[in-house]
Amino acid sequence: PFEGQLLVRYRVDGVLHEASSPPSNLHAAIISRIKIMADLDISERRTTQDGRIQIKLGSREIDIRVSIMPTVWGENVVMRLLDKTALMLDLTDLGFEPEMLKTYLELIKATHGIVLITGPTGSGKTTTLYSSLSLLNTQDVKIITIEDPVEYQIAGINQIHVNPKVGLTFASGLRSILRQDPDKVMVGEIRDLETAETAVQASLTGHLVFSTLHTNDAPSAVTRLIDMGVEPYLITSSVIGIIAQRLVRVLCPNCRQAYETDAEEYIERLMLPEGSVKKGKQTYYKAVGCDECRGTGFKGRISLFELMITTEEIKKLTLQRAASYEIKKEAVKEGMITLQQDGWKKACAGITTIEEVLRVTEEA
Repeated sequence: PFEGQLLVRYRVDGVLHEASSPPSNLHAAIISRIKIMADLDISERRTTQDGRIQIKLGSREIDIRVSIMPTVWGENVVMRLLDKTALMLDLTDLGFEPEMLKTYLELIKATHGIVLITGPTGSGKTTTLYSSLSLLNTQDVKIITIEDPVEYQIAGINQIHVNPKVGLTFASGLRSILRQDPDKVMVGEIRDLETAETAVQASLTGHLVFSTLHTNDAPSAVTRLIDMGVEPYLITSSVIGIIAQRLVRVLCPNCRQAYETDAEEYIERLMLPEGSVKKGKQTYYKAVGCDECRGTGFKGRISLFELMITTEEIKKLTLQRAASYEIKKEAVKEGMITLQQDGWKKACAGITTIEEVLRVTEEA
């Protein structure tokens, strides 16, 4: 709600679109109806509330996460739609380069260690985690996850929802999980030192642990753990690989349009490693818009990936508490493809636009 008006907006493929809005005098009625559907307290207007609505549309099960927050002009509602039937659980569909996928598949075959997936909120980390676990989900492997919240339910995997009100946090839940004889463990997010240290201990006692962090790139995950208070020698003993990722919109193949321009400006803005791309004229593609993509020029999203393996040299830098840019420099020297390089390749292949790549990677 805003002064004198009620606004309805949809975030489609990461971009907000304004829709026709109902009259502002219906605000209270709409909020109350949503609260009833989400099993929330309709009389409480002073604090935040979170709930969920489950609906069935034909054969599709839709899970709607509801978040309500009081503002100056009344309560604001955000509803996140999770289509359980639309979840992609195949790593080959997410956007990995063939060689990078091969390396990652080898990485997650490890019997112990920590695999971190990093990126901002809404960058596709959960999908990558679930896809990885689904691949490992066989009859002879026991997988347990602790999440906040459990976004999708996967058959054959024990999933736990954190509940701080009763003392079930990531750290306490993880300690309990280790007494349940798991082979693989997924911790939704490493938020504090206690969770980080418990994850490290889990990996050192023979478990493969998956988790996420909020950092701009893969090397920054190492320095983030050190900043949390994790000793560098514990990081080098446990973390075996880190993925950074972003989501970019995919160009509509029906209406995308090729054009040529000088690559110099983009090479500089993307900070691409010297010699990694050809200079001079380069073919890119731009969004146009047609009936198939509803005039947006885009259809769906795909991930950009950066995979850093913790090699001996990376471990040495970690023990020296080196800055993230030094770790990144060494990783690139050893062959790591950065988010920007992966984005550049996808832009040149006509999968996305160079503007999309810049939009999601300029802070990385």
